[in-house]
Amino acid sequence: MPAAPLEIDRREGPSGRAVLRLSGACRLDQAERLWSSLRRELDRGRAFELDLGGLEELDGACAALVQAARTEGLAGGVAVELVGAGPEQERMLGLYACEAGQVCGPAAPRRIGTLDQVGRATADILRSLKAVFAFVGDMAHSARRSLKDPRSIHWRSVPGLMERAGADGVPIVLLINFLVGLIIGLQAAFQLERFGANIFVANLVGLSVVREMAPLMTAIVVAGRSGAAYAAELGTMRVNQEVDALWTLGFDPQRYLVLPRLVALGAVVPMLTALSMVVGIFGGQLVAVQRLGITTLAYYVQLESAVDFADVAGGLFKSVVFAVTIVLISCQRGLATRGGAAGVGSSTTSAVVVILFFLVVLDAFFTMTFHLFGI
Repeated sequence: MPAAPLEIDRREGPSGRAVLRLSGACRLDQAERLWSSLRRELDRGRAFELDLGGLEELDGACAALVQAARTEGLAGGVAVELVGAGPEQERMLGLYACEAGQVCGPAAPRRIGTLDQVGRATADILRSLKAVFAFVGDMAHSARRSLKDPRSIHWRSVPGLMERAGADGVPIVLLINFLVGLIIGLQAAFQLERFGANIFVANLVGLSVVREMAPLMTAIVVAGRSGAAYAAELGTMRVNQEVDALWTLGFDPQRYLVLPRLVALGAVVPMLTALSMVVGIFGGQLVAVQRLGITTLAYYVQLESAVDFADVAGGLFKSVVFAVTIVLISCQRGLATRGGAAGVGSSTTSAVVVILFFLVVLDAFFTMTFHLFGI
């Protein structure tokens, strides 16, 4: 049986103080009536009692108004005494209690300690790592099945993906790698010039660019462009239920969406890296010729003696691994998106951060491995 509507009865008590007796159900739709009555009593400037003994129901809105009236009354010297509240009413009123002189509002968030933050960040990285490895396993299974049915891969999307990741990214990739070669050349020139070893600027620039900087800087730019785009695209498809629609139509999203991106990026990133090696070396040549007075012929003769095919092959091999890493992480984060537009933004940010972390880790691993085996 539904509770009776709210009734507010005002009378004079034995002590001469006014008594407001509430009965029935006090819900959100009656909050305006309740506050008007409380406001009139507060404006009189006299202490009064609020009798809750007749209430059958008290929701959060009315409890908040009652506590707000008590707080305002105490601040203005008007005592508001609550009487007759049952256990349920006491519990509800306790949720909205506020001390005098304080601003009623949500509790301040607990400060997270430094170690706690480090622990949470580490746990997030481990969870991301586990999810990526699981996704790699699923991808390997999908790739094996696609060998039996190559038509299940959306090959028509590959040229467009290659154009967006490769041709559209050439200007920014080449500019950044040219500046990197220029910077390395300048830093080397400052030191080598002191010892009369100007010609060795070709060694330092060539090896640094070919083995390390060209693959890594190219991968970082591609991660910011294509990796973020893949995560956002697949995340939007996920929240719009387009991925579920592919499953309904009998398409494997990993073969239909991920494998074409893997093929496209795996093809264009080594080409971008090769171009980056050329422009990076050219940036070092400008420094050698303009600042150190080395002839162009001497620069490239020294470069040929310092950089061999193994160095170039190692840099290109890194670029392939970096491309695979970018695709797998970005697509995994995109397909794991939840929560609408905010989830898409979160997945995109997470994808870029995790990709950059793994790129640096992989680069360090390859460098140590090549050094260990004398490559």
